[in-house]
Amino acid sequence: MRLIKSGSTIDFMGKRKIALIFSIAAILIAMGALATRGLNLGIDFTGGTLIEVSYEQDVDIAEVRKVLTDAGIVHFSVQQFGTPRDVLIRLQEQEGIERKELSNHIFQLLSKAANGKVELRRVEFVGPQVGKELTEDGALAVLVALMAILIYVALRFEWRFAVGSVIALVHDVLFTLGLFALLQIEFDLTVLAAVLAVIGYSLNDTIVVFDRVRENFRKLRKGTPEQIVNISLNETLSRTLMTSFTTILVLLALFFLGGEIIHAFAFALLVGIFVGTYSSIYVASTAALMLGVSKADLMQVKKEGAVDDMP
Repeated sequence: MRLIKSGSTIDFMGKRKIALIFSIAAILIAMGALATRGLNLGIDFTGGTLIEVSYEQDVDIAEVRKVLTDAGIVHFSVQQFGTPRDVLIRLQEQEGIERKELSNHIFQLLSKAANGKVELRRVEFVGPQVGKELTEDGALAVLVALMAILIYVALRFEWRFAVGSVIALVHDVLFTLGLFALLQIEFDLTVLAAVLAVIGYSLNDTIVVFDRVRENFRKLRKGTPEQIVNISLNETLSRTLMTSFTTILVLLALFFLGGEIIHAFAFALLVGIFVGTYSSIYVASTAALMLGVSKADLMQVKKEGAVDDMP
């Protein structure tokens, strides 16, 4: 007997074992990358110096990197900032060069190698202690967000849904962080903000699905939990895809047109949108089913003494 008469009828839960294998493999690879390679932390976390310079003419970033490399400068990154004439340089502390002298040393190197005049616009320094505090505060922010979400979903829906949603969010965060560790893309405060945004986006998708699951558990008289979850996923599929598609369009514009300085931010959000959409369909719902969610868990409790409306 068909429980749904119109719309898509994709058997999502029929493929949940394949999805489970994929998710476990992806998380193991991500954890391995984090353990062996680690995150390529930016100066926001490690401490260092940020220097912004401006050239009279358009400058080739590769030439700037070559000048610094030939001078023995290590652990740095060079990005164009705003226009092809503006350059942003991030450096960690250098052996044999005092912190106060580092910016002047870099400025002199660039001035000698440039054809025209070079202007030093900005110098900022982040101490290692501040970087350590930011690392701890960032990890604490993610942990507090996950705990708050666990409590909210448990109160709004049911504890099995709460555990399923947190498992999905941990899956999304580990996948994103693991990819950054694997590719050694610089991880700074903007990327941390993107990770927190991914948590919010993924949770929103999961709540929409769980709300429809709860509604169908109460409305449909027949059907196994797997069938009801499938119906709910199909009913919310168009909304999920349209939301993801429009968000991805904006992020692609940011990634390709926003400049190198926000590439990592846009990349983290792009990865998060894809994996968040996947986890709201497979990870969260599969976890709730594995924990044994049933119709009885979501039925409204009738108050004692309530009069039945049936004649």
